[in-house]
Amino acid sequence: MSTSLSPLLAPLLSSSAMRAACDDAAYLQHMLDFESALARAEAAVGVVPAAAVAPISDACKAERFDIAALAQAANRAGNLAIPLVKALTAAVGKADAEAARYVHWGATSQDVIDTATMLQLRAAIDALLPDLDRAIAGFAGLARQHRNTAMVARTWLQHALPMPFGLKLAEYAAALHRSRQRLKRLRAEALVLQFGGAAGTLAALGDKGLAVSEQLSHELGLPLPEAPWHTHRDRIAEAASVLAILSGSCGKIARDVSLMMQTDVAEAFEPAGEGRGGSSTLPHKRNPVAAAAALGAATMAPNLAATIFAAQVQDHERSAGPWHAEWPTLPTLELVTSGALAAIVDIAEGLDVDVARMRSNLDTTHGLIMAEAVSMALADSIGKSEAHHIIEAASRASIAGNTHLRDVLAADARVTAHLDAARLAQLFDPLAYQGASQTLIDRLLAALDN
Repeated sequence: MSTSLSPLLAPLLSSSAMRAACDDAAYLQHMLDFESALARAEAAVGVVPAAAVAPISDACKAERFDIAALAQAANRAGNLAIPLVKALTAAVGKADAEAARYVHWGATSQDVIDTATMLQLRAAIDALLPDLDRAIAGFAGLARQHRNTAMVARTWLQHALPMPFGLKLAEYAAALHRSRQRLKRLRAEALVLQFGGAAGTLAALGDKGLAVSEQLSHELGLPLPEAPWHTHRDRIAEAASVLAILSGSCGKIARDVSLMMQTDVAEAFEPAGEGRGGSSTLPHKRNPVAAAAALGAATMAPNLAATIFAAQVQDHERSAGPWHAEWPTLPTLELVTSGALAAIVDIAEGLDVDVARMRSNLDTTHGLIMAEAVSMALADSIGKSEAHHIIEAASRASIAGNTHLRDVLAADARVTAHLDAARLAQLFDPLAYQGASQTLIDRLLAALDN
Protein backbone atom coordinates (compact mmCIF):
# COMPACT_ATOMS: atom_id res chain seq x y z
CA MET A 1 0.00 0.00 0.00
CA SER A 2 1.44 3.35 -1.00
CA THR A 3 2.54 5.60 1.85
CA SER A 4 3.42 9.24 2.28
CA LEU A 5 7.12 8.49 2.83
CA SER A 6 9.07 9.18 -0.34
CA PRO A 7 12.04 7.01 -1.35
CA LEU A 8 14.27 10.00 -0.61
CA LEU A 9 13.04 10.47 2.96
CA ALA A 10 11.98 6.95 3.93
CA PRO A 11 15.43 5.82 5.17
CA LEU A 12 15.45 8.71 7.66
CA LEU A 13 12.17 7.64 9.25
CA SER A 14 11.83 3.90 8.76
CA SER A 15 13.75 0.63 8.90
CA SER A 16 14.69 -1.36 5.81
CA ALA A 17 12.76 -4.36 7.12
CA MET A 18 9.60 -2.30 7.49
CA ARG A 19 10.01 -0.73 4.07
CA ALA A 20 10.06 -4.24 2.64
CA ALA A 21 6.97 -5.20 4.65
CA CYS A 22 5.08 -2.10 3.48
CA ASP A 23 6.23 -2.19 -0.13
CA ASP A 24 3.47 -1.92 -2.75
CA ALA A 25 4.46 -5.25 -4.26
CA ALA A 26 4.30 -6.92 -0.83
CA TYR A 27 0.82 -5.52 -0.20
CA LEU A 28 -0.33 -6.60 -3.66
CA GLN A 29 0.98 -10.08 -2.93
CA HIS A 30 -1.04 -10.18 0.30
CA MET A 31 -4.17 -9.43 -1.74
CA LEU A 32 -3.29 -12.18 -4.19
CA ASP A 33 -2.55 -14.55 -1.32
CA PHE A 34 -6.13 -13.99 -0.22
CA GLU A 35 -7.47 -14.83 -3.69
CA SER A 36 -5.33 -17.95 -3.95
CA ALA A 37 -6.30 -19.12 -0.46
CA LEU A 38 -9.96 -18.41 -1.20
CA ALA A 39 -9.87 -20.71 -4.22
CA ARG A 40 -8.23 -23.47 -2.17
CA ALA A 41 -10.69 -23.06 0.68
CA GLU A 42 -13.73 -23.09 -1.60
CA ALA A 43 -12.48 -26.13 -3.49
CA ALA A 44 -11.89 -27.91 -0.17
CA VAL A 45 -15.57 -27.56 0.81
CA GLY A 46 -16.95 -28.15 -2.68
CA VAL A 47 -17.95 -24.61 -3.63
CA VAL A 48 -15.68 -24.38 -6.70
CA PRO A 49 -14.15 -27.15 -8.82
CA ALA A 50 -10.81 -28.46 -7.62
CA ALA A 51 -9.50 -27.97 -11.14
CA ALA A 52 -9.84 -24.18 -10.72
CA VAL A 53 -7.33 -23.98 -7.88
CA ALA A 54 -4.06 -24.41 -9.79
CA PRO A 55 -4.80 -21.89 -12.57
CA ILE A 56 -5.92 -19.29 -10.02
CA SER A 57 -2.98 -19.89 -7.69
CA ASP A 58 -0.50 -19.86 -10.55
CA ALA A 59 -1.72 -16.41 -11.58
CA CYS A 60 -1.50 -14.97 -8.06
CA LYS A 61 2.05 -13.63 -8.41
CA ALA A 62 2.49 -9.91 -7.78
CA GLU A 63 5.29 -9.55 -10.32
CA ARG A 64 2.84 -10.40 -13.11
CA PHE A 65 0.78 -7.27 -12.51
CA ASP A 66 1.33 -3.63 -13.47
CA ILE A 67 1.14 -1.74 -10.17
CA ALA A 68 0.97 1.67 -11.82
CA ALA A 69 -1.88 0.57 -14.06
CA LEU A 70 -3.76 -0.90 -11.11
CA ALA A 71 -3.31 2.36 -9.18
CA GLN A 72 -4.77 4.37 -12.05
CA ALA A 73 -7.70 1.98 -12.39
CA ALA A 74 -8.30 2.07 -8.62
CA ASN A 75 -8.77 5.82 -8.86
CA ARG A 76 -11.77 5.20 -11.09
CA ALA A 77 -13.08 2.10 -9.36
CA GLY A 78 -12.88 3.39 -5.78
CA ASN A 79 -10.50 0.76 -4.43
CA LEU A 80 -7.59 -1.39 -5.52
CA ALA A 81 -9.37 -4.74 -5.26
CA ILE A 82 -11.79 -4.10 -8.13
CA PRO A 83 -9.17 -3.63 -10.88
CA LEU A 84 -6.98 -6.34 -9.35
CA VAL A 85 -9.78 -8.91 -9.48
CA LYS A 86 -10.49 -7.89 -13.06
CA ALA A 87 -6.82 -8.24 -14.00
CA LEU A 88 -6.50 -11.53 -12.13
CA THR A 89 -9.60 -12.94 -13.83
CA ALA A 90 -8.14 -12.01 -17.22
CA ALA A 91 -4.80 -13.60 -16.34
CA VAL A 92 -6.45 -16.83 -15.21
CA GLY A 93 -8.65 -16.83 -18.29
CA LYS A 94 -5.64 -16.92 -20.58
CA ALA A 95 -4.65 -20.25 -19.07
CA ASP A 96 -8.06 -21.71 -18.22
CA ALA A 97 -11.31 -19.97 -19.15
CA GLU A 98 -13.34 -22.27 -16.93
CA ALA A 99 -11.18 -21.56 -13.85
CA ALA A 100 -11.52 -17.83 -14.46
CA ARG A 101 -15.22 -18.10 -13.65
CA TYR A 102 -14.35 -18.86 -10.03
CA VAL A 103 -11.93 -16.04 -9.25
CA HIS A 104 -13.03 -14.05 -6.17
CA TRP A 105 -16.10 -16.31 -5.79
CA GLY A 106 -18.46 -15.02 -3.08
CA ALA A 107 -16.03 -12.40 -1.77
CA THR A 108 -16.14 -8.61 -1.82
CA SER A 109 -13.44 -5.98 -2.31
CA GLN A 110 -13.23 -5.22 1.40
CA ASP A 111 -12.57 -8.87 2.22
CA VAL A 112 -9.47 -8.72 0.02
CA ILE A 113 -8.21 -5.36 1.26
CA ASP A 114 -8.87 -5.88 4.97
CA THR A 115 -7.35 -9.35 5.00
CA ALA A 116 -4.32 -8.03 3.12
CA THR A 117 -4.07 -5.31 5.76
CA MET A 118 -4.04 -7.95 8.48
CA LEU A 119 -1.34 -9.90 6.65
CA GLN A 120 0.68 -6.70 6.30
CA LEU A 121 0.24 -5.92 9.99
CA ARG A 122 1.53 -9.38 10.80
CA ALA A 123 4.59 -8.77 8.64
CA ALA A 124 5.03 -5.35 10.26
CA ILE A 125 4.99 -6.83 13.76
CA ASP A 126 7.48 -9.48 12.66
CA ALA A 127 9.73 -6.66 11.39
CA LEU A 128 9.51 -4.79 14.71
CA LEU A 129 10.07 -7.66 17.15
CA PRO A 130 13.75 -8.38 16.32
CA ASP A 131 14.62 -4.69 16.71
CA LEU A 132 12.72 -4.58 20.00
CA ASP A 133 14.69 -7.59 21.23
CA ARG A 134 17.95 -5.84 20.32
CA ALA A 135 17.01 -2.57 22.00
CA ILE A 136 15.79 -4.30 25.16
CA ALA A 137 18.94 -6.42 25.38
CA GLY A 138 21.11 -3.36 24.78
CA PHE A 139 19.53 -1.28 27.53
CA ALA A 140 19.40 -4.23 29.93
CA GLY A 141 23.13 -4.78 29.46
CA LEU A 142 23.83 -1.10 30.03
CA ALA A 143 21.64 -1.13 33.14
CA ARG A 144 23.70 -3.92 34.66
CA GLN A 145 26.92 -2.16 33.72
CA HIS A 146 25.83 1.17 35.23
CA ARG A 147 23.78 0.12 38.22
CA ASN A 148 26.33 1.82 40.48
CA THR A 149 26.97 4.84 38.28
CA ALA A 150 25.62 7.88 40.07
CA MET A 151 23.94 10.61 38.05
CA VAL A 152 21.58 13.53 38.49
CA ALA A 153 17.87 12.74 38.48
CA ARG A 154 16.08 15.71 36.93
CA THR A 155 12.55 16.90 37.55
CA TRP A 156 11.15 19.83 35.56
CA LEU A 157 14.61 19.83 33.90
CA GLN A 158 16.19 20.82 37.23
CA HIS A 159 18.55 18.85 39.46
CA ALA A 160 16.46 16.86 41.94
CA LEU A 161 18.24 13.92 43.57
CA PRO A 162 21.02 11.48 42.77
CA MET A 163 20.03 8.21 41.10
CA PRO A 164 21.88 5.27 39.56
CA PHE A 165 22.05 5.58 35.78
CA GLY A 166 21.28 1.87 35.69
CA LEU A 167 17.76 2.59 36.94
CA LYS A 168 17.10 4.96 34.05
CA LEU A 169 18.39 2.38 31.59
CA ALA A 170 16.38 -0.46 33.13
CA GLU A 171 13.26 1.67 32.82
CA TYR A 172 13.98 2.11 29.09
CA ALA A 173 14.28 -1.65 28.67
CA ALA A 174 11.08 -2.28 30.62
CA ALA A 175 9.05 0.26 28.62
CA LEU A 176 10.17 -1.35 25.37
CA HIS A 177 9.42 -4.79 26.81
CA ARG A 178 5.84 -3.73 27.52
CA SER A 179 5.50 -2.73 23.87
CA ARG A 180 6.90 -6.10 22.87
CA GLN A 181 4.20 -7.78 24.95
CA ARG A 182 1.51 -5.59 23.39
CA LEU A 183 2.70 -6.45 19.89
CA LYS A 184 2.72 -10.17 20.64
CA ARG A 185 -0.81 -10.00 22.08
CA LEU A 186 -1.92 -7.99 19.06
CA ARG A 187 -0.44 -10.55 16.68
CA ALA A 188 -2.10 -13.45 18.47
CA GLU A 189 -5.52 -11.94 19.17
CA ALA A 190 -6.40 -8.97 16.96
CA LEU A 191 -5.10 -9.96 13.53
CA VAL A 192 -8.07 -11.87 12.17
CA LEU A 193 -9.59 -12.87 8.85
CA GLN A 194 -12.03 -10.58 7.08
CA PHE A 195 -14.54 -12.51 5.00
CA GLY A 196 -18.16 -11.54 4.76
CA GLY A 197 -19.18 -10.96 1.18
CA ALA A 198 -21.02 -7.89 -0.01
CA ALA A 199 -22.81 -7.03 3.25
CA GLY A 200 -21.16 -9.26 5.80
CA THR A 201 -23.72 -12.06 5.60
CA LEU A 202 -21.88 -14.55 3.34
CA ALA A 203 -25.16 -14.89 1.43
CA ALA A 204 -23.45 -15.60 -1.91
CA LEU A 205 -22.11 -18.88 -0.52
CA GLY A 206 -25.44 -20.19 0.74
CA ASP A 207 -24.98 -22.72 3.52
CA LYS A 208 -21.24 -23.07 2.82
CA GLY A 209 -20.22 -19.59 4.01
CA LEU A 210 -18.94 -20.55 7.44
CA ALA A 211 -17.24 -23.68 6.14
CA VAL A 212 -15.36 -21.60 3.58
CA SER A 213 -14.49 -19.05 6.28
CA GLU A 214 -13.04 -21.73 8.53
CA GLN A 215 -10.97 -23.21 5.73
CA LEU A 216 -9.81 -19.78 4.54
CA SER A 217 -8.76 -18.92 8.09
CA HIS A 218 -6.67 -22.09 8.16
CA GLU A 219 -5.13 -21.41 4.75
CA LEU A 220 -3.97 -17.90 5.71
CA GLY A 221 -3.06 -18.62 9.31
CA LEU A 222 -5.39 -15.88 10.56
CA PRO A 223 -7.86 -16.55 13.38
CA LEU A 224 -11.54 -16.63 12.40
CA PRO A 225 -13.55 -13.95 14.24
CA GLU A 226 -17.10 -14.49 15.42
CA ALA A 227 -18.42 -12.57 12.41
CA PRO A 228 -17.23 -10.28 9.60
CA TRP A 229 -16.23 -6.83 10.85
CA HIS A 230 -16.36 -4.58 7.78
CA THR A 231 -17.32 -1.38 9.64
CA HIS A 232 -16.16 -2.29 13.14
CA ARG A 233 -12.58 -1.05 13.10
CA ASP A 234 -11.61 -1.51 16.74
CA ARG A 235 -8.94 -4.06 15.83
CA ILE A 236 -7.30 -1.64 13.41
CA ALA A 237 -7.54 1.11 16.03
CA GLU A 238 -5.94 -1.18 18.60
CA ALA A 239 -3.06 -1.84 16.24
CA ALA A 240 -2.62 1.90 15.71
CA SER A 241 -2.58 2.52 19.45
CA VAL A 242 0.05 -0.15 20.05
CA LEU A 243 2.26 1.29 17.32
CA ALA A 244 1.83 4.85 18.60
CA ILE A 245 2.67 3.78 22.16
CA LEU A 246 5.87 2.12 20.96
CA SER A 247 6.77 5.26 19.01
CA GLY A 248 6.15 7.35 22.10
CA SER A 249 8.37 5.16 24.26
CA CYS A 250 11.12 5.48 21.68
CA GLY A 251 10.58 9.24 21.62
CA LYS A 252 10.91 9.47 25.40
CA ILE A 253 14.24 7.66 25.30
CA ALA A 254 15.41 9.82 22.41
CA ARG A 255 14.44 13.00 24.27
CA ASP A 256 16.51 11.94 27.28
CA VAL A 257 19.51 11.10 25.12
CA SER A 258 19.33 14.38 23.21
CA LEU A 259 19.25 16.26 26.52
CA MET A 260 22.15 14.25 27.93
CA MET A 261 24.13 15.06 24.78
CA GLN A 262 23.82 18.81 25.33
CA THR A 263 27.21 20.49 25.58
CA ASP A 264 26.42 21.75 29.07
CA VAL A 265 25.38 18.27 30.27
CA ALA A 266 27.57 15.92 28.20
CA GLU A 267 26.76 12.75 30.16
CA ALA A 268 25.92 10.25 27.41
CA PHE A 269 26.24 10.25 23.63
CA GLU A 270 25.02 8.38 20.60
CA PRO A 271 27.65 6.21 18.89
CA ALA A 272 30.20 8.25 16.96
CA GLY A 273 31.27 7.57 13.40
CA GLU A 274 32.71 9.10 10.26
CA GLY A 275 30.25 11.60 8.83
CA ARG A 276 27.77 11.06 11.64
CA GLY A 277 26.15 13.91 13.53
CA GLY A 278 28.21 16.61 11.92
CA SER A 279 27.19 20.09 10.86
CA SER A 280 27.34 21.61 7.39
CA THR A 281 29.05 24.68 8.88
CA LEU A 282 30.31 23.80 12.39
CA PRO A 283 33.09 21.17 12.28
CA HIS A 284 33.07 20.60 16.04
CA LYS A 285 29.42 19.50 16.31
CA ARG A 286 28.26 16.07 17.45
CA ASN A 287 24.54 16.22 16.83
CA PRO A 288 22.04 13.64 18.15
CA VAL A 289 21.00 12.33 14.76
CA ALA A 290 19.47 9.03 15.90
CA ALA A 291 17.55 10.79 18.65
CA ALA A 292 16.34 13.36 16.13
CA ALA A 293 15.10 10.61 13.81
CA ALA A 294 13.26 8.90 16.67
CA LEU A 295 11.76 12.19 17.81
CA GLY A 296 10.65 13.04 14.29
CA ALA A 297 8.93 9.68 13.91
CA ALA A 298 7.41 9.88 17.39
CA THR A 299 6.01 13.31 16.54
CA MET A 300 4.23 11.91 13.48
CA ALA A 301 2.87 8.73 15.07
CA PRO A 302 0.14 10.18 17.35
CA ASN A 303 -1.41 12.13 14.50
CA LEU A 304 -1.41 9.10 12.23
CA ALA A 305 -3.02 7.06 15.01
CA ALA A 306 -5.61 9.80 15.44
CA THR A 307 -6.61 9.40 11.79
CA ILE A 308 -7.14 5.68 12.38
CA PHE A 309 -9.21 6.44 15.47
CA ALA A 310 -11.35 8.90 13.51
CA ALA A 311 -11.85 6.28 10.80
CA GLN A 312 -13.67 4.05 13.29
CA VAL A 313 -16.84 6.07 12.73
CA GLN A 314 -18.16 4.21 9.70
CA ASP A 315 -21.61 3.99 8.20
CA HIS A 316 -23.82 0.91 8.35
CA GLU A 317 -22.37 -2.30 6.84
CA ARG A 318 -19.82 -0.88 4.37
CA SER A 319 -18.30 2.56 4.62
CA ALA A 320 -17.48 5.25 2.09
CA GLY A 321 -14.57 7.45 3.09
CA PRO A 322 -13.30 6.54 6.56
CA TRP A 323 -12.20 3.10 5.36
CA HIS A 324 -10.24 4.74 2.55
CA ALA A 325 -8.40 6.97 5.05
CA GLU A 326 -6.85 3.89 6.65
CA TRP A 327 -5.11 2.69 3.49
CA PRO A 328 -2.18 5.14 3.39
CA THR A 329 -2.25 5.97 7.10
CA LEU A 330 -1.67 2.58 8.70
CA PRO A 331 1.42 1.63 6.67
CA THR A 332 2.85 5.09 7.22
CA LEU A 333 2.37 4.60 10.96
CA GLU A 334 4.11 1.23 10.69
CA LEU A 335 7.00 2.85 8.86
CA VAL A 336 7.58 5.73 11.28
CA THR A 337 7.28 3.38 14.25
CA SER A 338 10.00 1.23 12.74
CA GLY A 339 12.13 4.33 12.20
CA ALA A 340 11.78 5.40 15.81
CA LEU A 341 12.68 1.91 17.00
CA ALA A 342 15.64 1.50 14.61
CA ALA A 343 17.12 4.74 15.95
CA ILE A 344 16.71 3.50 19.52
CA VAL A 345 18.41 0.21 18.65
CA ASP A 346 21.36 2.25 17.40
CA ILE A 347 21.50 4.12 20.70
CA ALA A 348 21.00 1.04 22.89
CA GLU A 349 23.81 -0.84 21.22
CA GLY A 350 26.33 1.99 21.14
CA LEU A 351 25.62 4.49 23.91
CA ASP A 352 28.81 6.27 24.97
CA VAL A 353 28.58 7.06 28.70
CA ASP A 354 30.82 9.61 30.43
CA VAL A 355 30.78 8.35 34.02
CA ALA A 356 33.16 11.05 35.24
CA ARG A 357 30.97 13.81 33.80
CA MET A 358 27.91 12.30 35.48
CA ARG A 359 29.74 12.43 38.80
CA SER A 360 30.94 15.95 38.13
CA ASN A 361 27.42 17.14 37.33
CA LEU A 362 26.27 15.89 40.72
CA ASP A 363 28.60 18.48 42.28
CA THR A 364 27.42 21.36 40.08
CA THR A 365 25.09 22.69 42.75
CA HIS A 366 27.71 22.49 45.51
CA GLY A 367 25.93 19.74 47.43
CA LEU A 368 22.38 21.10 47.11
CA ILE A 369 21.34 17.88 45.39
CA MET A 370 21.81 16.14 48.77
CA ALA A 371 19.66 18.64 50.68
CA GLU A 372 16.77 16.22 51.03
CA ALA A 373 19.07 13.49 52.35
CA VAL A 374 20.40 15.80 55.09
CA SER A 375 16.94 17.13 55.87
CA MET A 376 15.50 13.66 56.36
CA ALA A 377 18.45 12.60 58.56
CA LEU A 378 18.13 15.74 60.70
CA ALA A 379 14.36 15.25 60.93
CA ASP A 380 14.92 12.02 62.84
CA SER A 381 16.18 14.16 65.72
CA ILE A 382 14.26 17.44 65.53
CA GLY A 383 11.21 16.76 63.35
CA LYS A 384 10.55 17.27 59.67
CA SER A 385 9.29 20.86 59.76
CA GLU A 386 12.20 22.28 61.74
CA ALA A 387 14.76 20.26 59.79
CA HIS A 388 13.29 21.49 56.51
CA HIS A 389 13.47 25.09 57.71
CA ILE A 390 17.14 24.76 58.71
CA ILE A 391 18.25 23.05 55.49
CA GLU A 392 16.26 25.48 53.35
CA ALA A 393 18.01 28.43 55.00
CA ALA A 394 21.37 26.70 54.65
CA SER A 395 20.68 26.08 50.95
CA ARG A 396 20.02 29.79 50.39
CA ALA A 397 23.25 30.62 52.22
CA SER A 398 25.14 28.12 50.06
CA ILE A 399 23.82 29.73 46.88
CA ALA A 400 24.45 33.28 48.08
CA GLY A 401 27.99 32.56 49.18
CA ASN A 402 28.84 30.10 46.39
CA THR A 403 29.78 27.73 49.19
CA HIS A 404 29.33 23.98 49.43
CA LEU A 405 26.25 23.09 51.42
CA ARG A 406 28.26 20.70 53.58
CA ASP A 407 30.48 23.55 54.75
CA VAL A 408 27.48 25.71 55.61
CA LEU A 409 25.93 22.88 57.63
CA ALA A 410 29.21 22.04 59.37
CA ALA A 411 29.22 25.61 60.76
CA ASP A 412 25.64 25.40 62.06
CA ALA A 413 25.42 24.20 65.67
CA ARG A 414 21.79 23.24 65.19
CA VAL A 415 22.98 20.64 62.67
CA THR A 416 26.24 19.50 64.25
CA ALA A 417 24.45 18.87 67.54
CA HIS A 418 22.80 15.92 65.82
CA LEU A 419 24.98 15.11 62.80
CA ASP A 420 28.75 14.85 63.35
CA ALA A 421 31.33 15.33 60.60
CA ALA A 422 31.43 11.65 59.65
CA ARG A 423 27.66 11.47 59.35
CA LEU A 424 27.58 14.63 57.28
CA ALA A 425 30.22 13.24 54.94
CA GLN A 426 28.17 10.08 54.53
CA LEU A 427 25.03 12.07 53.75
CA PHE A 428 26.83 13.79 50.87
CA ASP A 429 27.68 10.48 49.16
CA PRO A 430 25.21 10.27 46.22
CA LEU A 431 25.06 6.49 46.15
CA ALA A 432 24.24 6.41 49.87
CA TYR A 433 20.90 8.03 49.09
CA GLN A 434 19.24 5.90 46.44
CA GLY A 435 16.40 4.34 48.35
CA ALA A 436 15.09 1.17 46.70
CA SER A 437 16.85 1.87 43.40
CA GLN A 438 18.90 -1.33 43.33
CA THR A 439 15.87 -3.46 44.10
CA LEU A 440 13.90 -1.60 41.43
CA ILE A 441 16.62 -2.32 38.89
CA ASP A 442 16.43 -6.02 39.78
CA ARG A 443 12.64 -5.98 39.47
CA LEU A 444 12.70 -4.22 36.11
CA LEU A 445 15.32 -6.56 34.67
CA ALA A 446 13.53 -9.63 35.99
CA ALA A 447 10.32 -8.48 34.28
CA LEU A 448 12.07 -8.66 30.90
CA ASP A 449 11.92 -12.45 31.07
CA ASN A 450 8.12 -12.52 31.34
